Amino acid sequence: MIPALAFDADLLRRYDRPGPRYTSYPTAPQFSADFGEDALRRAIQDSNGDPIPRRLSIYVHVPFCLSPCFYCGCNRVITRDKTRADAYLTHLCREIEMIAPLFDRDREVIQLHFGGGTPNFLSPTQLRCSVEMLKRHFKFSGAADRDISIELDPRTVSPQDIAELALAGFNRASLGVQDFDPAVQEAVNRIQGIEQTRAVIEACRTHGFRSVNVDLIYGLPKQSLAGFARTLETVIAMRPDRLAVYSYAHLPDMFKAQRQLDATALPDAETKLALLQLAIETLTAAGYVYIGMDHFALPDDELAQAQERGGLHRNFMGYTTHADSDLIGLGVSAISHIGDSYSQNPRDLQAWQLALDEGRLPVFRGMVLSEDDQLRADLIQQLMCQDQIPISALERRYGIDFRAYFADALERLRALQSDGLVIVEPQRIEVTARGRLLLRNIAMCFDRYLQPSTATSRFSKAI
Repeated sequence: MIPALAFDADLLRRYDRPGPRYTSYPTAPQFSADFGEDALRRAIQDSNGDPIPRRLSIYVHVPFCLSPCFYCGCNRVITRDKTRADAYLTHLCREIEMIAPLFDRDREVIQLHFGGGTPNFLSPTQLRCSVEMLKRHFKFSGAADRDISIELDPRTVSPQDIAELALAGFNRASLGVQDFDPAVQEAVNRIQGIEQTRAVIEACRTHGFRSVNVDLIYGLPKQSLAGFARTLETVIAMRPDRLAVYSYAHLPDMFKAQRQLDATALPDAETKLALLQLAIETLTAAGYVYIGMDHFALPDDELAQAQERGGLHRNFMGYTTHADSDLIGLGVSAISHIGDSYSQNPRDLQAWQLALDEGRLPVFRGMVLSEDDQLRADLIQQLMCQDQIPISALERRYGIDFRAYFADALERLRALQSDGLVIVEPQRIEVTARGRLLLRNIAMCFDRYLQPSTATSRFSKAI
């Protein structure tokens, strides 16, 4: 049973420290340049040899944006030259042609997601051709729960574009909003109208999209409780199936675009906590269910239902219902999770293109997970998706004595237990209502790679 969500400002204040978001374990800083093309090929071969080969999920990264959003930490290329898409797609097709034959043909694709950057920097025709290219080289599932999703910038997509995307097979969309307050939009260099956003959402519904997600961010410059309340009210009236309410992480040393923000205009710690509380209380009152890690969904949404029945999964694309799949990352900076391995493409566009021009799979780093890595990854996955650590199940699965194996982690967990974040029982560790907003902190107790000295510079704070 998933506990209710409780907001405790004093508790959150004490635990607001840097740490990973755990879209993977081990996290990307642990990837090594020792893992290259040959290692990826072996990982794919080993995965094909599983007694029951997993289905496939595909992520396609489109890095281009017409203008910079100053808060952004994504891998993107700012350009207004739409012809750059042609060269990118040429190389993307080359990557598909190289990697697709490595997978057994009977392994079905159950999920395809275009992220960015701004995927609709590509025209609807280019996106349709990309999907068709993938369908020629991979076997796509015909199951009712097959997802073909895309991140959209409402400022640069029209209702007619949505109609064309639907014809290409897209059935899920995620829209960036962040905040509708004009002062905030000006501060972050993202001017976006309410009506143009509403028109895109309505077009998605008209043309049969199964789900629409809206992204918001709290902690941006010039944000106020009154302004964010209006944004929440406006978005709720549009009734998206899902919302993500992310904490803004100000890391200008890592992300150059953030240096253009006025740091003095950022909300103080107390205001930022109040913004989070406002979002939680407003969305909960509107009928949304807290899934975990910033995500909310309507009760009849597939994510909420998957969490209720224990079938929720988390990967580099966020929360998903497709737990039984290998992830293939295509495009610059994309990350793959094949079997017990992670691999990442070059983050630099030229390096990615050069590898493909030379006939190489574009891998610049990765890792093969040890047995310990797999155990901890499984544990953290259960924690992030189901708000519990199933002690007995992990002992059976990995042949361990949980309390002996994780003696150090349980010692670190003791303070969190005293603060009421978790309940440690003989068969399981359960997250409490007070602890649900601090899943990252609980997971950090079990992260053997995490060093306090590096966490501060590499990772955002929990809140």
